[in-house]
Amino acid sequence: MKNIFTYSTAVVLGLALVATPEADAQQFSKRKQYNSIGFSLNAMNYFGDLTPVTSFTSLRLGATRVGAGISITRRFYPRVSGRLGLSYGRISGDDSFASDQDPDARFRNNRNMNFRNDILEASAVAIVDLIENRNNYLKRPDFVPYVFAGVAGFYHNPQGLDKNGNYVDLQPLKTEGQATAYGKTQFSIPFGGGIRYRINRNFDASLEIGWRKTFTDYLDDTGGKYAQLSSLTTPAALYFGNGITKSQAGDYSNFTGQNVVGGTPRGDSGNKTDWYIVTGVTLNYILTPRIKNPKFR
Repeated sequence: MKNIFTYSTAVVLGLALVATPEADAQQFSKRKQYNSIGFSLNAMNYFGDLTPVTSFTSLRLGATRVGAGISITRRFYPRVSGRLGLSYGRISGDDSFASDQDPDARFRNNRNMNFRNDILEASAVAIVDLIENRNNYLKRPDFVPYVFAGVAGFYHNPQGLDKNGNYVDLQPLKTEGQATAYGKTQFSIPFGGGIRYRINRNFDASLEIGWRKTFTDYLDDTGGKYAQLSSLTTPAALYFGNGITKSQAGDYSNFTGQNVVGGTPRGDSGNKTDWYIVTGVTLNYILTPRIKNPKFR
């Protein structure tokens, strides 16, 4: 995961440095800059403790959820634009469906965790086109591949499905016996790429995929070890922190209903943070720039 994140960010930053020399700024006048508004339909997935295998590339297509977003983009240079975005979507996971063909499948099936998490994200990214356009928006290329990277803040609220079929907020329960509940407001590093297609004079469509490297291991409320029973002070905390786990004999003798031994692993120790991925189709409307005629005196 670290290599993918590091290499992708390095590529974007390198292209940005190459694409914005002083000559570009001089040749690309303000009269050629323009703004656009975008509306997106997204598909969201996540990588974490409740995916089929503990790998960055692992995801369960059945857990894909739909999201939406709105953005405003400003083209500054022949290759470089800046974009502000606001999006909403949901990620989900369930051990009963995700424990497939993995050495830890038995463990994960017995852990029996499930979650859904609605994410509201605000982002700011730099977009680097791999094909430049030194002209105005009317002469932009028909197809343009691009890469992007930036920063984002997001609000999330993981919920679990209890035995009565009700969704319960998990963060306040401190299901792993935390002294302080993890924050619902977090930061992430979005990066990825896409391709943009010119439809007509004012409309573009784009297909984009972007990863979000977060700094929390609790998008799924699962990241550490089972809590001591004495620290689970409510029926809901006791259920999601311990009782949801199935009974299992043999190699997993610690798993005995509501008597899972505190301090035994609950999350994947090698996966320090969770990720989520956004794949979307965006329709962009270019706001026709106002042409200022020179003043004569």
